[in-house]
Amino acid sequence: MGTIAVSVIQEPKTLNLALQGGGAHGAFTWGVLDRLLDEDHLSFEGVVATSAGAMNAAVLAYGMTQGGRRGAQKALANFWRRVSHAAAFGPLQPSPLDRIVGSRALEHSPAFVVFDLVTRLMSPYQFNPLNFNPLRRVLEDSVDVDAIRKSRCSIKLHICATNVRTGKVKVFDNDAISIDAIMASACLPFLFQAVEIDGEAFWDGGYMGNPAIFPLIYSSASPDVLIVHINPIEREEVPKTATEILNRINEISFNSSLLREMRAIAFVTKLIDMKAAGAMDLKRIFVHGISDDEAMRKLSVASKLNADWEALTDLRDRGRERADEWLRGNHDAIGQRSSVDIEARYL
Repeated sequence: MGTIAVSVIQEPKTLNLALQGGGAHGAFTWGVLDRLLDEDHLSFEGVVATSAGAMNAAVLAYGMTQGGRRGAQKALANFWRRVSHAAAFGPLQPSPLDRIVGSRALEHSPAFVVFDLVTRLMSPYQFNPLNFNPLRRVLEDSVDVDAIRKSRCSIKLHICATNVRTGKVKVFDNDAISIDAIMASACLPFLFQAVEIDGEAFWDGGYMGNPAIFPLIYSSASPDVLIVHINPIEREEVPKTATEILNRINEISFNSSLLREMRAIAFVTKLIDMKAAGAMDLKRIFVHGISDDEAMRKLSVASKLNADWEALTDLRDRGRERADEWLRGNHDAIGQRSSVDIEARYL
């Protein structure tokens, strides 16, 4: 897929990235990152991420330490290829009917039906006592966390996980990054046992921040935050089936913390614009967003478990397309203003 030049003369621009989680739908973020990395004038200062977003972030940071932009693109492609390869040996495969009709879902897969039933009736401590997770091996083969920690030029990573005991968000930065931290960020409690780190148990970071924005505000000089959305904020239809209801509950809960932070950013922006007392000491944040809500609304919750290579590359291509559209329409906004109407989008 060709790359469209943004402008004849491209001045250096810096972005912070906020990457949502969403299982296999994280391949959409892969496509977004792949397109952004084509722009040599565009650099990344910090990345805050959750779940699949955390995996993309860690692979991105590692790839940058190994070979710059091209190294990051190669690392991301290799990671998602490994994800697909690991899934190919698992039971959760699209059925022949799914493949014929081009469905990305797994509802017609007998293995998914059994899997869905088991996870509703039993905990992962019961149906998976050995706590096997193929993604751990994929991550270990794709990311050298020591290289990230030792690199002085590495992107500032902020990986979000939820502390099971306290209910608070835990943010792992470059110094604390580990395979366990990334796995904790992606630990869905209905599928996997909690990940223990330093005596504390952690679940998916999406419950308390999908992703949290505050680490970028406090630790990055750049005021620009580009949010890569995977979970639709709005849906027109009211969910009717048990699976649809559970999916919508997860979408609402996983977006709730992001919406709260957007309200705070909007409030601070108004104070600055009004030149309110003390407001000039506050940091102005420029918010940007890349999403494909229309396409994501059509994908069922089961498709988040579909790591078939064709499904992943379709999402990747959609991500590249949306990122290309965003660059063409909003490149000049970086460092100058928000390209998202915060009130219309989030409030």
